[in-house]
Amino acid sequence: MRIVIKIGTSTLAHATGLLNILRVEELCKVMSDLKNAGNEVILVSSGAIGMGSGKLGLLKKPIDIPTKQAAAAVGQCELMYTYDRLFSEYNHTVAQILLTGDDIEHADRKANFTNTMNRLLELSAIPIINENDTISTNEIEIGDNDTLGAIVATACDADLLIILSDIDGLYTADPRENGNAKLLHTVEKITPEIEQMVGGAGSKLGTGGMITKLRAAKIVTECGIDMVIANGNNPALLYSIVEGKDVGTRFKGVK
Repeated sequence: MRIVIKIGTSTLAHATGLLNILRVEELCKVMSDLKNAGNEVILVSSGAIGMGSGKLGLLKKPIDIPTKQAAAAVGQCELMYTYDRLFSEYNHTVAQILLTGDDIEHADRKANFTNTMNRLLELSAIPIINENDTISTNEIEIGDNDTLGAIVATACDADLLIILSDIDGLYTADPRENGNAKLLHTVEKITPEIEQMVGGAGSKLGTGGMITKLRAAKIVTECGIDMVIANGNNPALLYSIVEGKDVGTRFKGVK
């Protein structure tokens, strides 16, 4: 199975922006095990700006473009150093790919990206992808890393996109505000009623919210790819998701 796993800032980092060491170590261990089982794993990782902000001593995510880009430059180094070190412990090689909107919209560049990804997977590497926030003049150029995960999944003809966040899945209402909200385990089709359920952005260090996750679900399901939203607090859930068990919310690909 070819799996794209998107990890949000809220999963990777504490509220301070500094790395959640225990969780990231567990994530890399589980992803390595999934790869050892014969799966192809592609990681779309948020966190560069958030982690860079923490390392630079900024109390919150920057608003202005130059500071965002500076934080991304610092944070991307930290992210890749961490991933390289942790995956190396399980004898896996990582590869870094930074994308901009132009890379996806330009036919030749997109073809080059797809060819490179296929070759990396053939060589048994784990591609780690992020938007090139240091170059992009607008962090919304691709949309966000949920949308980036969906674009990568479709470009690489993945079987499954998993989005790990700080919420268990799609609820009938915002569970932070409504105690009667119920988790939807399966969404066969994204209807107007489903779209009305989504809320705004999540953690103060992240950019995404349920709106961006629903947008990602639309992109991949229209291409026949399943997508699962699940809570990244427990990385071992990845095993159950890959096995098709009832974890989080699964959006069914249109066959």
